Amino acid sequence: MTSTDVREEAEDSRPGGYAAARLHLLTGGEQSGPPRRAALSELTDQWLAGLFGGADAPSGASLVAVGGYGRGELSPRSDLDLLLLHDGSDPKAVAALADRLWYPVWDLGLALDHSVRTPAEARRTAGEDLKVQLGLLDARHLAGDPQLTAQLRSTVLADWRNQAPKRLPELRELCSDRAERQGELQYLLEPDLKEARGGLRDATALRAVAASWLADAPREGLTDARRRLLDVRDALHLTTGRATDRLALQEQDQVAAELGLLDADTLLREVYESARVISYASDVTWREVGRVLRSRAVRPRLRRLAGRAVGGSAAAERSPLAEGVVEQDGEVVLARAARPERDPVLPLRAAAAAAQAGLPLSLHAVRRLAATARPLPTPWPAEAREQLVTLLGSGRPTVEVWEALEAEGLITRLLPDWERVRCRPQRNAVHVWTVDRHLIETAVSASDFTRRVSRPDLLLVAALLHDIGKGWPGDHSVAGEIIAKDVAVRIGFDDADAAVLAALVRHHLLLVETATRRDLDDPATVRLVADAVGTQSTLRLLHALTEADALATGPAAWSSWRGSLVADLVRRVSAVLAGDTPDEPETAVVTAEQERLALEAVATGGPVLALRAQAEPPTAQDPADAPEPLGVELLIAVPDQPGVLPAVAGVLAMHRLTVRTAELRSLDLPDGVDGSVLLLDWRVAAEYGSLPQAARLRADLVRALDGTLDIAGRLAERDAAYPRRRGWVAPAARVTVAPAASHHATVIEVRAQDAPGLLFRIGRALEDARVRVRSAHASTLGANAVDAFYVTGDQRAPLPAEEASAVARKLEETLRG
Repeated sequence: MTSTDVREEAEDSRPGGYAAARLHLLTGGEQSGPPRRAALSELTDQWLAGLFGGADAPSGASLVAVGGYGRGELSPRSDLDLLLLHDGSDPKAVAALADRLWYPVWDLGLALDHSVRTPAEARRTAGEDLKVQLGLLDARHLAGDPQLTAQLRSTVLADWRNQAPKRLPELRELCSDRAERQGELQYLLEPDLKEARGGLRDATALRAVAASWLADAPREGLTDARRRLLDVRDALHLTTGRATDRLALQEQDQVAAELGLLDADTLLREVYESARVISYASDVTWREVGRVLRSRAVRPRLRRLAGRAVGGSAAAERSPLAEGVVEQDGEVVLARAARPERDPVLPLRAAAAAAQAGLPLSLHAVRRLAATARPLPTPWPAEAREQLVTLLGSGRPTVEVWEALEAEGLITRLLPDWERVRCRPQRNAVHVWTVDRHLIETAVSASDFTRRVSRPDLLLVAALLHDIGKGWPGDHSVAGEIIAKDVAVRIGFDDADAAVLAALVRHHLLLVETATRRDLDDPATVRLVADAVGTQSTLRLLHALTEADALATGPAAWSSWRGSLVADLVRRVSAVLAGDTPDEPETAVVTAEQERLALEAVATGGPVLALRAQAEPPTAQDPADAPEPLGVELLIAVPDQPGVLPAVAGVLAMHRLTVRTAELRSLDLPDGVDGSVLLLDWRVAAEYGSLPQAARLRADLVRALDGTLDIAGRLAERDAAYPRRRGWVAPAARVTVAPAASHHATVIEVRAQDAPGLLFRIGRALEDARVRVRSAHASTLGANAVDAFYVTGDQRAPLPAEEASAVARKLEETLRG
């Protein structure tokens, strides 16, 4: 039967003719996808128009397709959404017409959603029922009086636009409630293609938002995503013979075959990718709707306050967050002076700043970065690596920021190996996420454990990479070890750190599998784990990674019982590794410059400063591709006196200098020189803008040491004005005493969220505790500060155990207060 034959048979208003043509269209295999849906809609239009024309319809009536049928999106088992519109002049004739239309549809076994209304009744019902109004937005004339249909369409659309400030928040709540009930399409093993978040209902909601003229969705990829979901629903209807939108596990292989796809995993990946596009477009669109509605609400108040009409809204305030990155109107945008084409670290810096502030990255900013930012050199400069760690350690806001980068292709550009795990399903009831989302969720969980380890940067990157091998054949831990080592070197970790990361990925299941499947009383079991782990620090990292991985897997993957078994294993392995406790650090060699500064400090009786620019080693042949200076090395020599550490830290914080590493130690002077000198060797960088002059730093440091500069007050004022994070609370600071770490001092370890003035607060608390800081070793890893302070008592000996514990508790209380 040719297409002409199908059309001629469809024009026959008898149900049999339409049924035969419909069956041929759905089973003939000549068309699929959008052409078949359009042909099915056209076929149904012709049949219904024939029914209407043969029913002696009154003059003031029309037949209107609404909802999915109105959009021409008929799947094989879709409902027919129809409205019989009439002017109310002849109710009996309209009732008879309805019978002649509806019964043939029912006789064919087609699902029918129908109503009979006047334009006024339709308009009133739309005003009362949001779902009715949404359906009418897609009204399409089929037969009868076209003016009646056109009048309804224009009236409903005008009402929708006029009522948008009220109806759009209602629509958003409707979408949120549905998402809460149905879950997220992009992660479900048996998703509802229509109702789940990121499904066809959300795509329709975006059309409604666009029709309001209040905001519009990002259109790139949205049409294709909607088409793919409709194609899958068509195949699902054909393979099951039912009007269903749920893609059940037992149907997936058949649906994949119907679509010509390799297997069910390929099918799910296409579904997930489409849902991700729609979900991201929804997030961006609803954020824009909220911004527009807020601005409309504020503008009249501004006019009243001004006492006169305002010609336009004032420019939104822009608050700096990082170099080249500002906050504007609740979003993170690029500064006007930002040049992504010259600053390859800017995408990561912007992402880290957004996550730290708990704010979304603006769509315009992400697209500009994707279009113009230069690729990072290999290996990455240190700042890029630190910004990645900061992003990963920012808790829950990391997810939204990561999704924004991924939507525009920036993640796979930064980490090409990510492509194999992106949208990859996990056919395991324990897992609630796709592989890529599970990796991000693991980093989110790991951010709560950064106080438990000495290298939070390695923990967070291991969390990101621990399942990266799932995109490859064979044991994913073995494949992941190779990939992780390659990625670690590429992003700038040295060989030792890369080896640790590779070991963490290789053994990320070792603790939980051993604890739950082996006899922990067998010495051979513990020795096997100890040999695999190697060191105490790696063991602590692996313990934290194990728990973060399980928590990010799903509620069935972790329990107090599993946690106690793993903790018991870790305790036993730690005992075996106890002989690996690091020795006391060797005395550092004093350089000629350091000795010169020390002698000058003794001679002047005050602090002496020296600044020296630090840059990454060149990685490219072209000098133009060399990275910008990362910061400066700040050397300070000052006569030994109380309060040096908090004074220096406070002055640097006042000048918005970020401390990346810091060392403080006493310096032995040459024979014949009286006095004692403290030497501070710190690496610092400006949060944004240029570095301050050394003379200004020295002047403020002199005032801080003599007590005439109120550092605490100045930092409190700055803290009060600092942008607050939304929706996430940093894990509490943790302060511990490291037993037997030194024979000459007590070592107090501090792990806390990095923040302006943190070192100042620590230094002042130690001064208040009347302990002497013999040396300090501070470092900032992403958003985490990991500091060790070697302290002694009045006799310059280690503190008694009880006193050391009391100092640690007091310091922890101070940092948590």
